[in-house]
Amino acid sequence: MGTSCELQLFAEDPAQARRAASRAIADVARLEARYSRYRESSFLSEINRVAGRGGAIAVDGETAALLDYAASCHRESEGLFDVTSGVLRRAWRFERGEPPDARVVEALLPRVGWHRLVWARPRLEFPVAGMELDLGGVVKEYAADRAAALCREAGVASGLVNLGGDIAVIGPRPGGAPWRIGIRHPRDPHALVTSVELRSGALASSGDYARCIVHEGQRYGHILNPRTGWPVRHLASASVAAELCVVAGSAATIAILHEERGADWLGRSGLPSHWVDVHGASGGSLAA
Repeated sequence: MGTSCELQLFAEDPAQARRAASRAIADVARLEARYSRYRESSFLSEINRVAGRGGAIAVDGETAALLDYAASCHRESEGLFDVTSGVLRRAWRFERGEPPDARVVEALLPRVGWHRLVWARPRLEFPVAGMELDLGGVVKEYAADRAAALCREAGVASGLVNLGGDIAVIGPRPGGAPWRIGIRHPRDPHALVTSVELRSGALASSGDYARCIVHEGQRYGHILNPRTGWPVRHLASASVAAELCVVAGSAATIAILHEERGADWLGRSGLPSHWVDVHGASGGSLAA
């Protein structure tokens, strides 16, 4: 998943815990192999090869469910959460340490937009050649949810899955105590802005600190507005608690994408949340 991952399990039988861990880890690895945009052998890379030539492809049920969810996020975010914006990574090479030429970004925008493809289960069609999908904003959180569910199915009632800060609770700590989870400060990796106690459900965060460029005093985060092709610049971080990690993660990202309206959007969502803007102001509540 391109990040540090952690699985904590409590079980009276060590063999049971090992079996549960093996199932969960294997499934996370399966999803990474299937949907990584960095692996030429992945099914997502196959989809993107079809997209590149402007073709169509039939997808399986799991992929169809992920695309349906991506379509829902696109609709609920007023078009801001858009998995076709992955093509913008051709311009945004964060390892270079500087922003791209504006003309390069502008040239990619005609290939961005969920409305430009045709999705009707199980057929996915790309009428515009040169498009690309990036399911990174959905799959890691989905993987955390599946890992937690697999552990519960294996009989583990107490534990936690943490895939790079996308957290799914298997069940409370032994004795019923909650998990206390700290939320890191977006500008100080050694400081917390708040914490939350969870006995169930999930927590996910999004922000401009995980991958960014600081160039000539300006910070450019990795969350890109699909309409402009440039990073959002209002909220530095957003954290959301929900029953499912995939919901928490997409809600946090949508809030960031809404920029000045992000805090209000989180408030209207009804989900416990906390946000910090680029000026250091913060708000919301993650209290259990």
